[in-house]
Amino acid sequence: MDYKKFLYEQKKREKALKAKASKVVIKEIRFGPQTDDHDYQFKKKHAEKFLKEGAKLKAFVFFKGRSIIFKEQGQILLLRLAQDLEEFGKVEQMPKLEGKRMTMFIAPKK
Repeated sequence: MDYKKFLYEQKKREKALKAKASKVVIKEIRFGPQTDDHDYQFKKKHAEKFLKEGAKLKAFVFFKGRSIIFKEQGQILLLRLAQDLEEFGKVEQMPKLEGKRMTMFIAPKK
């Protein structure tokens, strides 16, 4: 077998595998620690849409300045979101504080 032909076949196979692979889309939703109910409902509706489209969801609460003292409120907010979106997706990572943001990942249900 010719070496050039072998390389050509190998590139062709790799290209076919790459075309079949699906890209993971991650959508983000940002909350404040004292997000109001109407704003929460609005963002929850968007989160539902993202999960229905098959994208992963990264929900996070951003703490500005001294608002870091409301860590519990941020965690309650994210857990409430996870509970409301239970039928559309499952929690991949529970709320975790990293610096000034508390992050949670939700993957769509197949």
